[in-house]
Amino acid sequence: MSAARRPDAGQATPEGAHVTPGELNTDSSQTAPSQPQQPQPVLSLPDLIGQGEWQLALATARVQGAPLDLEQALDAVLTVQSAVRARRYPAARQAAAELTPLLPALPEPEGSALRAQVDPQELTGALRALDAGQKVTDPAELAALLAGALAQPLTRAEALNMQGILHAVSGEAEQARALLDAAMQADSGHYRALTNLGNLEMEAGQFAEAEAVYRRVLALNPEYDGGHHNLGVALRRQGRVGEGVKSIRRGQQLSMKRSKDDTNAEMKEQFAQNPFMRNLRWVLIAVVVLIVFLVVRGVGG
Repeated sequence: MSAARRPDAGQATPEGAHVTPGELNTDSSQTAPSQPQQPQPVLSLPDLIGQGEWQLALATARVQGAPLDLEQALDAVLTVQSAVRARRYPAARQAAAELTPLLPALPEPEGSALRAQVDPQELTGALRALDAGQKVTDPAELAALLAGALAQPLTRAEALNMQGILHAVSGEAEQARALLDAAMQADSGHYRALTNLGNLEMEAGQFAEAEAVYRRVLALNPEYDGGHHNLGVALRRQGRVGEGVKSIRRGQQLSMKRSKDDTNAEMKEQFAQNPFMRNLRWVLIAVVVLIVFLVVRGVGG
């Protein structure tokens, strides 16, 4: 039996002709009407908070004219998230401390939703664990240390990222990838975890794939020095030396700026926590004022 022939282009299908599975019936009268797309539900502010959509929650609070305390609390949470992604723990701890006086008096139901997501005391402990974990080289010891950080929504992705790095350094690529993928599921904006996934591609010799990942990193954070540097390396490995050098130089410039900013943040935290440093600050200010006064007096005399 000869097979049925598909009509040539421009040839109409005879009315009532059989259309075999996989063939397109061009008779418009037989086309099922398209279903209208259902509008996406608009999430309320408590729902956004409950889902950890901090940036959208803050924008929504501002549009809705929410109380200032709620805006400040959401801004502090967003600062914690950004600082953790950047591994700037002093800034994260400072923002967490700002939450302590704000959370108890927040309006409902937003206040309950936010308190369910963030406990400043537990968050501060998790941040200190992340800081201490940078010196740990044993996977089991690190996992135990970061148990509290894994339980906190704002630190979970970074805790998984740190464990992934340790497995990657140990040559355990599969375990590392699983942990880094979990980190991205916990926080899709965690550009350093994404960078480490790109590094796994580099280690496997997949330079074009690594380039694609690093470009996604820079789409998340165009100012990330590590993203520019690693992109430059991936480009050079593909023979695109000029592009690679340009990207590496951009990374070096941003790295110097980051180093300066980190040093200032650490000094600011030390001044805030150490009574001696706080008093020394006022002494130095007084000395400067006195010198200026004496200079002015001498010129006037």
